[in-house]
Amino acid sequence: MTGAPVGVAIVGAGVISGAYLKNLTAFPDVRVLAIADLDAERAAAVAAQHGVPVSGGLEAVLAVPEVEVVVNLTTPAAHTAVAHAALNAGKHVYGEKPLALDPASGARLLAEAQAAGLRVGNAPDTFLGAGIQSSLRALRSGVIGQPVAVTTVIQNAGPESWHPNPQFLFQAGAGPLYDIGPYYLTALTALLGPAARVAASARRARAQRVIGSGPLAGTVFDVEVPTHVTALIDLAGGPSVASTYSFDSPVRRRMIEITGTEGTLSVPDPNTFTGPVLVRGPKDEDWRELPVRGPVAGRGLGVLDLARALRADEPHRACGQLAQHVLETMAAIADSAAAGEFRQVPGGVPAPAPLPDDWDPYASTLA
Repeated sequence: MTGAPVGVAIVGAGVISGAYLKNLTAFPDVRVLAIADLDAERAAAVAAQHGVPVSGGLEAVLAVPEVEVVVNLTTPAAHTAVAHAALNAGKHVYGEKPLALDPASGARLLAEAQAAGLRVGNAPDTFLGAGIQSSLRALRSGVIGQPVAVTTVIQNAGPESWHPNPQFLFQAGAGPLYDIGPYYLTALTALLGPAARVAASARRARAQRVIGSGPLAGTVFDVEVPTHVTALIDLAGGPSVASTYSFDSPVRRRMIEITGTEGTLSVPDPNTFTGPVLVRGPKDEDWRELPVRGPVAGRGLGVLDLARALRADEPHRACGQLAQHVLETMAAIADSAAAGEFRQVPGGVPAPAPLPDDWDPYASTLA
């Protein structure tokens, strides 16, 4: 790969921006050139903290000619508006999850990008981390035989106890299904391929919640979406998945277990980039730990993979089509829960290509 590092702008200087900026400013193959936020003072403060030369509103950063990729870290309700603005300015887009609030909006975004010859990437990129990549290698080695069933669980008491401004996480485009579900559904697609049909049930335990920390502590807000979702997902490749996504449990649990004809694989938390990969066969008294190799840098790997793919004219892995499939799967789950019937997941998407074993985010490959 040759060419100059890829210029990047961050839109949205909220809580998650710090994790992205920590890494993107350390990766040699990208340069963070600008930060935008509705709060100009916050954008300026974050830019100064990370040594980014330009800050301001959206129009200001889109006008920076060296910016090739806009990293959209706004709230879910603003995702598509910011993405369309970036595409209209001739920029590629990498967004936080979900891709859009509904599949139709996501499809329009992808169609616009394709017509303009631009790319869309989307979080989560955790499947590029060492944990999921090592799990993928284990599956391909045949260590558990043919996969037949999967159990995934993510449950906790919800983010309002620690998040200083959690209301948006209980509005359309969020809740446990849309906020945490993308990590699990993206990991499943990367490991075992796309979903084909779903059946689901959903509940809301409380109509209101209370902010537990920060300047808004004690503030009561409305819960607008289900906070406990259970889904049965049939994958196109054969295995069935039983999944729980919950903000209603006082006990924290995070699990992906893939059962095959010869054993079971325990996959690390897909909301992280690494963790133990464990296997247990019929003659094992306990779990055995498998080797874990790959990048552990954290948020921003998908942006970097997009940047390198642009220069190499190759497909990027955390792509808009993958995010659209995950969005369609989540929408089918929500629709099934409301209707009480199975729902088909339209289309499908190939599983993203594994990363090369020597893929190094800190290598300078574009100089």
